[in-house]
Amino acid sequence: MVIVTGMSGAGRSTTANVLEDSGWYVVDNLPPHLLVSLADLAHGEGSSARLPRIAAVVDVRARGFFAHLQTALGELRERNWHPNLVFLDATDEALVRRFESVRRPHPLQGEGRLLDGIVREREMLADLRSVADVVIDTSGLNVHQLAKKVHPVFAGEGAGPKVRIAVMSFGFKYGVPLDADFVFDMRFLPNPFWIPELRSFTGKDPQVSEFVLGQEGAPEFVERVAALMEPVVAGYVREGRRYATLAVGCTGGKHRSVAVAEALRSRLSTDDVATFVVHRDLGQE
Repeated sequence: MVIVTGMSGAGRSTTANVLEDSGWYVVDNLPPHLLVSLADLAHGEGSSARLPRIAAVVDVRARGFFAHLQTALGELRERNWHPNLVFLDATDEALVRRFESVRRPHPLQGEGRLLDGIVREREMLADLRSVADVVIDTSGLNVHQLAKKVHPVFAGEGAGPKVRIAVMSFGFKYGVPLDADFVFDMRFLPNPFWIPELRSFTGKDPQVSEFVLGQEGAPEFVERVAALMEPVVAGYVREGRRYATLAVGCTGGKHRSVAVAEALRSRLSTDDVATFVVHRDLGQE
């Protein structure tokens, strides 16, 4: 069972669509006090009534009902349901741009400004964000990039690898991802941007990848990050945590971070660990 919540405008609908396309039974804008009823329905008697994978989108649109979410989560755990709480977040600036682009008011805006509603919602959700199993920052992602990031997290839920790691490349000039669990800085490597014949290519192109990974310290870095993640993955399995974001940054998110992220994606993959790569800022320049 997955519960999707988070900031209005941060991508809950896109996440719900991805889950539905992956075979989940999704209920949008569900009042929290009906979560237990939904779980009972999914686990109903008779094979035709059972729903093996269910997801509910719960957010402040439920108004006064939203305050019951923590209580509902406690009741679910008492019934041996262990829902994964997914929190979608984005910066205030990104949320303002999205609301302005669709010309809709924030659900908590009232008679105030758009930013007033965002601030009020962020305060209301602070405790919930702190206990979320997965936090996804969508600030620099379009709907297609968000779908690409969400799909591997839940497409194989309940089977296969025990931990999924998103390896994200990014540019420091565009900000560090809010949802990064680990952040590494690739600016210790020479920048291909200053080599005219490499400047127009990206870290996905072989000539740039070979240049970056051939630099002193690059192969050692990849191997040591892989060694660092071994006890982390083992701990995640013990604690029941199934997802993490490993962010690799360089100046613009085009050359060094992209090449190293691709290398880490291959190096970190094992029978217990499924990895996928997201190049957040590729194409910005």
